[in-house]
Amino acid sequence: MSLTDQIARDLIAAMKAKETVKLEALRAAKTAFILVRSEKGAASQLSNDEELKVMQKLVKQRRESATIYREQNRPDLYEKEEAEADILEKYLPARMNDDELTAAVKNLIEKTGAKGPSDMGKVMGAASKELAGKADGKDIAAKVKQILGL
Repeated sequence: MSLTDQIARDLIAAMKAKETVKLEALRAAKTAFILVRSEKGAASQLSNDEELKVMQKLVKQRRESATIYREQNRPDLYEKEEAEADILEKYLPARMNDDELTAAVKNLIEKTGAKGPSDMGKVMGAASKELAGKADGKDIAAKVKQILGL
């Protein structure tokens, strides 16, 4: 079952259960999927990777908004954004811990034959494809830099 179908099903369940925060978060996700599908040249169905990218973007947007609201001392809006981010994050694959990320990056460095700092772009290209949704891009870049000795 695709992520779009899963969200549509959960959206109906949230309506019946009158879960307003979950309902808002899932409506935002459904809207984002529709917008991506309606872009010029887009396919009628989203691939799993495209669905994951949309969900990651939504979670990231909510986390950034929550940070801003916290800085502006708006706990009501902060809590709402955090709650929505938590709901949407459940649809993403489990995040890699530090040890798993280190092992995956070392494996990619071996595969790409990277020797030093000048090969970082080659490793990051492979890492962004293979680790998409499993780790944050900033964390991947930091780990690659650490291992390559930057």
